[in-house]
Amino acid sequence: VQLQASGGGLVQAGGSLRLSCAASGRTFKNGYMGWFRQAPGKEREFVGAIRSAGVLGWMPYYADSVKGRFTISGDNAKNTVYLRMNSLKPEDTAVYYCAAGSSSTTYRNPREYDYWGQGTLVTVSS
Repeated sequence: VQLQASGGGLVQAGGSLRLSCAASGRTFKNGYMGWFRQAPGKEREFVGAIRSAGVLGWMPYYADSVKGRFTISGDNAKNTVYLRMNSLKPEDTAVYYCAAGSSSTTYRNPREYDYWGQGTLVTVSS
């Protein structure tokens, strides 16, 4: 299983970015796909996650710090998960990682994810 994260960059506060995570070797309908971030000197923290909800579509989960600003979505045909980030703040600056877990994963816990992408840097200037 390989995860390829992309879409990071430099953006001004208040701006937007969309990160992508393309999965190969598995379909992300099998479990959770998570987004985490790690700022310099800080621990990796949960940003959001998504899982298949069958006929209901997709079920997203968000950290309180990004709720209302970030949106996670999935594209089955492309086996890709997206993280749309709006109203970015300087404190959102971090390396963002996507991760794949099983259906039993505790989605907020990075230790329960099985596969990780390489990370993409998001820098928000004030």
